[in-house]
Amino acid sequence: MQKNLQLNADRFLGFADIYDNARPKCPGKVQEILLNYLGNTPALVVDIGCGTGLSTAIWSEVSSKVIGIEPSTDMLKIAKDNSVGFDNVTFISAFSDNTGLDNSCADIITCSQSFHWMNPETTLDEAARMLKEGGVFAVYDYDWPPVCNWEAELEYQKLFEKVKGIESTHPDIKDSFVRWDKERHLTNITDSGKFRYVREIVFSNSENCDAQRLIRLALSQGGLQAIIKANIGEINLYLKGFKEKILDIFGDTEFKVDFCYRMRIGIK
Repeated sequence: MQKNLQLNADRFLGFADIYDNARPKCPGKVQEILLNYLGNTPALVVDIGCGTGLSTAIWSEVSSKVIGIEPSTDMLKIAKDNSVGFDNVTFISAFSDNTGLDNSCADIITCSQSFHWMNPETTLDEAARMLKEGGVFAVYDYDWPPVCNWEAELEYQKLFEKVKGIESTHPDIKDSFVRWDKERHLTNITDSGKFRYVREIVFSNSENCDAQRLIRLALSQGGLQAIIKANIGEINLYLKGFKEKILDIFGDTEFKVDFCYRMRIGIK
């Protein structure tokens, strides 16, 4: 199992800068909802699978202490660089099911666009161990692609249909990661028996975008990057066509996109 988790961490090596410049930051709605469920001011928020810290920094405004957990060395370096000036934010290199943190230490634990790369059973055991009574565990993901333009979204879908095809068949790719089904997040939280209340919440968040950011969003996805790093030329024509089409649709204009979120929560 540890080998599988290391494979997943290694999947995100080499493009942390693209990831950090393209991915959305944690929406304020996440903070609003979780603080409402918690019912008090958190002393510690733990962000597991925090990547470059895009989902971590927002908690420094309301929590006495914030800890980001991330096994990818590239991601962790940028997260630490980005946190300079945030005295109450620290980052730890660890896996989701072996954080090294104390029992009953956390008020809120989050996993942003990351829980599907973790063993759900062992991660939920670890989260429940760390949470205080009444603490909140939250997994939230956004759908791909963001809502913007139907033609652009169709091109995005076409590119990633090819990515999925290569991922599932190419010998250099298909065994290089382990991914758990996002559709089972709510079921897994419920079936763990660790939480007295579980539910799903759906919302969207708008951000500014342009053609280059939309292209970087595609390039920030681990599946496409794994294929590029493996020098599988089969993807080149599809990626070139995608970039050209996105630039043709949007040109140099800036526009709004909506990231559609699905958040699953558990109250200990």
